[in-house]
Amino acid sequence: MREASERAFQAAQQVMPGGVNSPVRAFRAVGGTPFFADKGEGPFLYDIDGNRYIDYLLSWGPLIWGHAHPEIVRAVQEAAAKGTSFGVPTTLETEMAEAVIALVPSVEMVRMVNSGTEATMSALRLARAYTGRRYIVKFEGCYHGHADSLLVKAGSGVATLGLPDSPGVPSATAESTLTIPYNDVDAAKALFAEKGDEIAAVIVEPVAGNMGCVLPVPGFLQALREVTAEHQALLICDEVMTGFRVGLSGAQGRFGITPDITTFGKVIGGGLPVGAYGGRRDIMALVAPQGPMYQAGTLSGNPLAMAAGLTALRMLKEAAKEGLYERLEAHGQAIVDAFVRAGTSRGIAVSGHAIGGMFGLFFHGGKVTNYRESSESDKARYAAFFHGMLDSGVSLAPSQQEAGFLSAVHSEAEIEETTQAIEKVFSRL
Repeated sequence: MREASERAFQAAQQVMPGGVNSPVRAFRAVGGTPFFADKGEGPFLYDIDGNRYIDYLLSWGPLIWGHAHPEIVRAVQEAAAKGTSFGVPTTLETEMAEAVIALVPSVEMVRMVNSGTEATMSALRLARAYTGRRYIVKFEGCYHGHADSLLVKAGSGVATLGLPDSPGVPSATAESTLTIPYNDVDAAKALFAEKGDEIAAVIVEPVAGNMGCVLPVPGFLQALREVTAEHQALLICDEVMTGFRVGLSGAQGRFGITPDITTFGKVIGGGLPVGAYGGRRDIMALVAPQGPMYQAGTLSGNPLAMAAGLTALRMLKEAAKEGLYERLEAHGQAIVDAFVRAGTSRGIAVSGHAIGGMFGLFFHGGKVTNYRESSESDKARYAAFFHGMLDSGVSLAPSQQEAGFLSAVHSEAEIEETTQAIEKVFSRL
């Protein structure tokens, strides 16, 4: 029962749009009433009704060390005791920049911001400033934050001028964004053949996380690197979700590509709000005050977020030596395998992917490689599955088109409990 959450949601809807401060929390994609969190501990999340869930949402990705990890909590407490914000530089900011640069070879300089949206918005401005060009290319179904120019979906053609995907976005702004299907190398090459000398940058989630977890097909990312270099456009890897989650050097390290600019978030905040963008020194030198491209933020490099993020990255660096990312992927694959096995044995069309600390589950019979295929998945069946899992004590993303996440503190016991719950829920679908 979640009676306290139901009352809390009724009260919230009176004072916040939809009762939430971020739309997907409202459970609109799966129906029902969202549960309200009380506390988190390790791999578990507890709601205000006292229910315990094995958590695979993990605050939408940041909590690679689970909830309230003692070392991260201690780091935040020690930082808070000295002050929560200063508005002047701290050495923690330099240490964070050094840590990111050491782990991601393509990054030579970093600017800290407060969110993934800020990071991608700033990266696009920087790409336009560096190239002097107008157009940005993004992929259908890839979410890069809610900046105006990124709230664009594809038209019906191979490549089309974007239309705003949200009221309030001027059409003139949307028209500067070109959208093509994810994993479609031919579409990318055709677009560059037509408009290559006007394209400032391509921005891509190297592993898509906002159409479910969708992997790049072999050669896709490498082709993007080649076509952008050929036309002197920049390649921006949006690693807000994948950074330090699918590998210690992010997805770019995993797939062996070298972008010009990378955006970060989530994991580098250790559970606190943070974002960053970085890249080649000659590109980053354009950012104010060193260069003319203006971008600022009063709370950027906040000492609490820097302390939490530094602790998380230091722990990851050590844990990676002991096979952390291989263990995360094995756990994710075990969940995917249980899902596919349970569905297939009952004649239900299912598929899934796992990589590093991310996984995706689809009520779709074929391999999901792009937004169109993801959108063809059975939403009603996922909603029933989601609520069945929630009632069984497992919290998944409240949308089939969002990724699932694993933490370093999910043990074999939690994975076994999850796979058993999957089998139990499928027996009732």
